[in-house]
Amino acid sequence: AAGAIEAVVAAMQASPQVAEVQGCGCLALFRLCCGYDGDAELARSQRAVDAGAIEVVVAAMQAHPQVEDVQKMGCWALRNVCSGTDAAARARRQRAVTARAPEAATAALQAHPENAAVQEQGQRLRDLLV
Repeated sequence: AAGAIEAVVAAMQASPQVAEVQGCGCLALFRLCCGYDGDAELARSQRAVDAGAIEVVVAAMQAHPQVEDVQKMGCWALRNVCSGTDAAARARRQRAVTARAPEAATAALQAHPENAAVQEQGQRLRDLLV
């Protein structure tokens, strides 16, 4: 995954108005930052944050409020990136709060009340960030 995270963030930054790029980018970040390999997973999450993933995902959610996949995948990606119990994870969560991720999650919940996946992921993200 060397360079993959940075390439995804760069693609999202280059095409902010293309919902498909944003949704696929959020999904890719979610996949790249998940796993059960402990320290390696946390290192990928930190690399994603260092590359600007939190801000680009929140921007995607703000730019495409009616696109359910962007909202769902955005919440998923942010949850994965912000997971963990160490000081670095707490700093990632604070950065997400500063980037207005809780507000993006609330907007997703309000825009898609009938979408169970958006509701679940949006609420789980808000719970993580409080």
